[in-house]
Amino acid sequence: MQTTFPRLLLEHAKARPDAPALREKEYGIWQTLSWSALATLVRRIAGGLASAGLQRGQHVVVIGENRPRLYASMLAAQSLGAIPVPLYQDAAAAEFVFPIVNAEVAFAIVEDQEQVDKLLEIRPQCPGLAQIWYDDPRGLRNYSEAGLASLDSLLAEGDAHAAAHPGSFDAAVAAVQPPDVAAMFFTSGTTGNPKGVVHTHFTLLDRAAAGARFDKLTDKEEVLAYLPPAWIGQNIFSYAQWLACGYVVNCPESAATASIDLKEVGPTYYFAPPRVFEALLTSVTIRMEDAGAIKKWLYKHFMALAQRVGPARMDGKALSVGDRLHYALGNLFVYGPLRNTLGFSRVRVAYTAGEAIGPDLFTFYRSIGINLKQLYGSTETAVFVCLQPDHEVKADTVGVPIDGVEIRVDDRGELLVRSQGLLKGYYKNEAATREVLTADGWYRTGDAGFLDATGHLKIIDRAKDVGRMADGSMFAPKYIENKLKFFPYIKEAVAFGDKRDKVCAFVNIDFEAVGNWAERRNLPYAGYTDLAGKPEVLELVRDCVAKVNADLAADERLAGSQISRFLILHKELDADDGEMTRTRKVKRGAISDKYQVLVDALYGGKTEQFIETAVRFEDGRSGSVSATLPIVDLAVNTPLRAAA
Repeated sequence: MQTTFPRLLLEHAKARPDAPALREKEYGIWQTLSWSALATLVRRIAGGLASAGLQRGQHVVVIGENRPRLYASMLAAQSLGAIPVPLYQDAAAAEFVFPIVNAEVAFAIVEDQEQVDKLLEIRPQCPGLAQIWYDDPRGLRNYSEAGLASLDSLLAEGDAHAAAHPGSFDAAVAAVQPPDVAAMFFTSGTTGNPKGVVHTHFTLLDRAAAGARFDKLTDKEEVLAYLPPAWIGQNIFSYAQWLACGYVVNCPESAATASIDLKEVGPTYYFAPPRVFEALLTSVTIRMEDAGAIKKWLYKHFMALAQRVGPARMDGKALSVGDRLHYALGNLFVYGPLRNTLGFSRVRVAYTAGEAIGPDLFTFYRSIGINLKQLYGSTETAVFVCLQPDHEVKADTVGVPIDGVEIRVDDRGELLVRSQGLLKGYYKNEAATREVLTADGWYRTGDAGFLDATGHLKIIDRAKDVGRMADGSMFAPKYIENKLKFFPYIKEAVAFGDKRDKVCAFVNIDFEAVGNWAERRNLPYAGYTDLAGKPEVLELVRDCVAKVNADLAADERLAGSQISRFLILHKELDADDGEMTRTRKVKRGAISDKYQVLVDALYGGKTEQFIETAVRFEDGRSGSVSATLPIVDLAVNTPLRAAA
């Protein structure tokens, strides 16, 4: 797409000035910003940044939730040829130091007092950070630090700059070209310091347009922007494709109101990582556990039908007259109300990405009439590599290569991608760039997979994570973990087994789901650690793991990966404790090192193990959590195919 983000903004403002561009919920009321009003806001912020000395090619950190004025700030920086760098708003202050120093950041635009406090805390370690502007002034009235000012004051500076330099904004926008750097996204840093992924206007907009063509997106779509803007998945859907298509992006009032706002907006185009769909299904399961006998029977009856015929119906396959009528009845009593409760009544296309989704979870949503599909991509590929076409959706694949994408598999089984959306490189890290970009333009994904006979891509796991058991059978930890996480009572799981004689696992219970289950059985508990150690909860999880083993036994390749032993961790895995990334991906190596005593206990035949772990609480305090964890043994099933 031979254009730039600021040019697209001005085109929308000229072609349909009064059409809604952004909505934000504030104090319970949706406020609308038109394309013309947005363009005016961007001009004013750009003027203020120019007056402050922002130069072409400099980086500007943007930190906060999805907010119209933060989106406008990114557009303003791009209008001047500068480069916005969104960072995760829930990150601890110390996590900002590396990207700010690495990118030589002098200017930051943040949402509120929380983010201001973080930047002021690390300012001694980031001497180049000269100016911080904030959007929400609440709590900041008495702050008097040098270089700290409100976004409103920046707007006033912009007005003065425009009066003194008429035409400067349009000249700056005209000077920005498609091959220029448009944004930098830092990776989650699962194995070390994060890397700054450099993308141009062309790479981001080319992939955004390719995805829009694939799903026939128009300016009539409604999107809910509730995930971190620092995650390229959210950034592509609510920023790059927003400007490429001109649809409406809705910003929730807060993370706490996102589920309510989802129902109010009724998006037509929806995107979420698997953990969001897992959480939604857990909430449905909890509600049904509390429902009356008739509602429970209706749900169980019609969901059995949905699982049998729903996916085929979504794929456009013919159903018998009886099944069609039966499903229509289910749609009236169960599926329709359920879609409405979830906020998916108007969804035309829904995608999940970020990590693999469990096939059972995926099938659940499609079975009730939601067009949930999978896509494959990464930060380095500007997201869109493979997408699932309507009526060609498989639970075990991630779609077909879309326009402009080539895929091949090397002799080690690693997937290589070549497309117009590849990163320009890793910022100040030529060695890492050479590791992933070949001389002939291929990107090494690090994923193991293959194209099946129908041309659909099937991902096995991360190439570095796929291993072999001691007997030579395949060990794919992510596949096993996803099957465990389908159960509403299991929130996270970490499987071990590479080069070992058996598979063992750590499990995190879902505190809300298991807490509800315990309360209905009058089982008292005092917090997560106490609940996780209850014998009744161990049996509950044992049943879930046993069902996973039964499924694995039916898979010829993975029958040897059945779980022999597991334990329930005494604390939830947390990004603040270095156990997960900000996108909720498990840091497998860090967890293995941190909990080596538990791994040794699982493989050493112990029946229990004491553990004490340092934790960081939400208010910033440090402490520790300790418990003696029971270890549960399970029977391993005879592989069904072998038995046959």
